[in-house]
Amino acid sequence: MKEFAGKIAVITGGGTGMGRELARQLVAEGCNVAMCDVSEATMAETRRLCEVEKLPQGLRVTTHVADVSIEDHLKRFRDELAEQQKTDKIHLLFNNAGIGGGGSLFTNTREQWERTFNICWGGVYLGVRTFLPMLVKADEAHIINTASVNGFWASIGMNQAHTAYSSAKFAVKGFSEALINDLRLHAPHVKCSVVMPGHIGTSIVSNSRKVQSGDGSERLNAEEVVLTRKRMVAAGVPDADKKSDEEIQAAFAERARTFLEEAPTTAAQAARIILDGVKAERWRILVGEDAKLLDERVRAAPEQAYDRAFYESFTQEAGWRLG
Repeated sequence: MKEFAGKIAVITGGGTGMGRELARQLVAEGCNVAMCDVSEATMAETRRLCEVEKLPQGLRVTTHVADVSIEDHLKRFRDELAEQQKTDKIHLLFNNAGIGGGGSLFTNTREQWERTFNICWGGVYLGVRTFLPMLVKADEAHIINTASVNGFWASIGMNQAHTAYSSAKFAVKGFSEALINDLRLHAPHVKCSVVMPGHIGTSIVSNSRKVQSGDGSERLNAEEVVLTRKRMVAAGVPDADKKSDEEIQAAFAERARTFLEEAPTTAAQAARIILDGVKAERWRILVGEDAKLLDERVRAAPEQAYDRAFYESFTQEAGWRLG
């Protein structure tokens, strides 16, 4: 697929981050976009940004509230899309939605763990299941599944468990690679790519907290304050055990801010890399120099990938401050 003009793209998690930037760049190239998210307000802002420059006549940007971990939500999204976009086919499926959290089998609840896994993995699986018939009906189509560097390296540091997100992203990577031949055998006009971003400047830290808690607030609840303080103590933050609850709240807010604003790759840059990768029909799209570096290091020394020396050496070279 060398151009996107006149095509129809589905984007999950279109309210913020890479999903928003994919929508903006696709629309700028003349592509119709149907996006879903759990937040109607953030999608409205994405749509407004898409429409800042007057849309070409007939181009459609539609928004649909859906939780990608719930199959009935995705089916409703599909049916609304078909009606509002006036189509029975789509050309691009970006399974982009994801959250963090629920990292530990010990300190997090089963509900938190499975919430992360069911969105990050289940949303991709159900997205493909739901939209595959519409992709097959197109003359050419492409599935783009967002995994992560955590799809080949299950860690963000030595002091924080990261099992739910990493398990989901490993599943997305394996599923996407297996799809390559499944599609080749049964629908050769449909391609598939797996996207593996490094640290991208998005709102995933604050968004994950909102989704996991269900209250939509920017602030930690009492239980989250306790867990955050424990993580800070384990990470060796000076006097973390003596910090007040408000100081813990401030530390969390600062972490969310730095993750968004101080990342080595912006969401807009990431979206451009992804779209260029789709046009080049690359099945494996690494996003960011940190992703490329980590991929090289894990391949070179897989047995050492979870040793402290590996982590410290990599983060020093890549400039990561995540764990």
